[in-house]
Amino acid sequence: MSANKVNRREFMKIVGLSGAGAALAGCDMPTTVTLEEGKERVVSYLVPEEYVIPGIGVWFASTCQACPAGCGFHGRVREGRVLKLEGNPDSPINYSKLCQMGQASLQTHYNPDRLTQPLLRQNGELSPVSWDEAFKLLESKIGAGSGVSGDKFAWVTGTVSGHQAVLIKAHLEAINSGNHFVHEVINTAVGQAVSRDTLGDPRPRYRLDRAKAVLSFGADFLGTWNSPVHFATQYAKFRAAPRGVLIQAEPAMSLTGANADLWLPVRPGTEGVLALGIANSLIFKHHVDASHLPLAVRNLIANYPFTEVAKVTGVSGDLIERAAAMLKKHSPSLVISGPSAEGHAHGYESATAVMLLNILLGNVGQTIEPGHSFPLPQLAAREGNTADLLSFAEGLKNKRFDTVFFYGTNPVYTAPASLALEDHLAKVPFKVAFSMFRDETTALADLVLPIRSALEDWGTHAAGYQPGEPVLGFQQPLMEPLYQTTRGMGDLLLALLKMQRASDYAPFADYYAYLNNFAAGLPAGVRHGAANDKEFWQATLQTGLIKLVGEARTLNVSASTVVLPAYKADSEYQYHLVPAARLGMWDGRHANLPWLQEAPDQITKTVWDSWVEMHPATAAKFDVKVGDYVRVSSAQGSIEAQAFIYKGIQKDAIAVPMGRGHTEYGRYNVDPTGKPRGVNPLKILSQVTDSKTGELALFATRVRIEKTGRTHELVKMGGNDTQLGRKLAATITSDQFNRTEGGKTDVA
Repeated sequence: MSANKVNRREFMKIVGLSGAGAALAGCDMPTTVTLEEGKERVVSYLVPEEYVIPGIGVWFASTCQACPAGCGFHGRVREGRVLKLEGNPDSPINYSKLCQMGQASLQTHYNPDRLTQPLLRQNGELSPVSWDEAFKLLESKIGAGSGVSGDKFAWVTGTVSGHQAVLIKAHLEAINSGNHFVHEVINTAVGQAVSRDTLGDPRPRYRLDRAKAVLSFGADFLGTWNSPVHFATQYAKFRAAPRGVLIQAEPAMSLTGANADLWLPVRPGTEGVLALGIANSLIFKHHVDASHLPLAVRNLIANYPFTEVAKVTGVSGDLIERAAAMLKKHSPSLVISGPSAEGHAHGYESATAVMLLNILLGNVGQTIEPGHSFPLPQLAAREGNTADLLSFAEGLKNKRFDTVFFYGTNPVYTAPASLALEDHLAKVPFKVAFSMFRDETTALADLVLPIRSALEDWGTHAAGYQPGEPVLGFQQPLMEPLYQTTRGMGDLLLALLKMQRASDYAPFADYYAYLNNFAAGLPAGVRHGAANDKEFWQATLQTGLIKLVGEARTLNVSASTVVLPAYKADSEYQYHLVPAARLGMWDGRHANLPWLQEAPDQITKTVWDSWVEMHPATAAKFDVKVGDYVRVSSAQGSIEAQAFIYKGIQKDAIAVPMGRGHTEYGRYNVDPTGKPRGVNPLKILSQVTDSKTGELALFATRVRIEKTGRTHELVKMGGNDTQLGRKLAATITSDQFNRTEGGKTDVA
């Protein structure tokens, strides 16, 4: 280490221990760095490790990368192959559970469409090249002597955390660039802004398990909101005796809505009005004490009587009253907002109105608790949003960049067509994609570097939503790489940094050595009794995480008034487009996995295609039946898909789930004729943004409907989803059940 002249302060910064981490480390920092940590002896599997018994699986701990939630998992390995994944019981995020996307990660790993060698654009086409050729090109373009300009260089990524975030930031600093655009379609950016301004904490803890009633405004916490597996486990406790009551207000039924005791079909864009209407009923009919609210807030609520609110929101006054009565009866409660409530030009105000219900009901401090600071801030999650996508698109339009690196995101697919991202990217001289697959963005790159899967690579990850004391998830290879011609993302980032700051990063032979030295530098307080560095490293790999100690933040409630604009109808575009996010396809990143393509949608049971959800009253206006193809048109374009007709959608809304309609992404995204499976509703979105946060308003697009004249049987699991007027499945209320059966679940 001394030969490379890396001083202690710089070393701690390099391995992600600066700031609060440096203060924690104290004198526990090792005085030497060894290159031996990165060495491995590779032997034939004909001579297996002594703990390997043929036919018997061995479980290894790691961290799931199927979405940004950061769940821990155990992978079962037999004869050198990973065969099954299950949740890690030591993880406070997912408590031994794993969703279908995590389970399907095996198909990401074993996918036959994986990229296996670098590709370089030559004569307009991407052609295979060697790694030496790829690195030589990178050196000439962004190396220390290349003259690359910081202002002209950008990273575009999905949510990143841990040491990938540290190295990407270090690479930007080495090039003197501040251009890091972090993009996620499914995000909580607006909700975090409201929590920061209203509670003083952007990431408070939501305790469903302590609530007696939950009112959700479009937060599909069982499907795609925040940390779904974590909240699903809390939901199970919430439903245990005494059974909690769930109310869901949203324009199109989600998985959470399908489990609700009371479902409120609210007109898109009027969720804030509904929240204030429920508050009005709580105060003036159910006599909930509002003296702790500022006078201006009480006057605001008084202007939203439920009779008028019913006209605006489309939710009947009776349902509004029932929701208020449930919240009054069942205390403490919890009120949360999600994308459908926040995805409008006034989404921030709408989410603020929702938060006012929590303040009115006294939920802050009971079911909303302060979060904890992350003690290693360099490793904290850089969470993605759509505001960064719009900023990046504006930069492309103004020709700000001549070099762009992409990793963990596919903006060409997720961006509305009106942004013309594909056209603008064509004018960027040098584009590099770090990817496992050829997707819409990768297909436009000039250099493609194939990376290893999450099951064969090293890493550290910090979840954006931490449900308690913060943890750092560890990712380790569960097996040897399927393709030796791929590289780990951490190793590639180190290679890029060595092109700029060779002396700083020379001590690390590879990413494994880098992470090993980070672990050795952690203070005794997080080692949990480990006697030495090696013992701590082994313990970390066995548990798959490092438990850290963060300071509990303080909640400072600040209730403020909001201004909600009057609802306006549109005679040309009468309906609201709902680009619904579903567990499985997510934002489209899992559309190349046949397990998830053939998994029935949680609501419609449809498989392998897209569909348009319509209310029966809406379908009757256009004489549309199930299976008929309809054209959904906005001012920005149109898409066509088959109709699915049911009552689980607001009459003025048209829902088209996200995730399908890829023009690139492998064999599982085309039908037998070679056409893309399904459609992408994100392409026809309007460029409406939230006035406060700058987020793209995903639920603000107006559309019209046309019948195309084509029809075909809609492919879905199961037969009829109605009783055709026959009472085959009898239902009773929970009160009746508890009264007649005593709430018992055992069968005599």
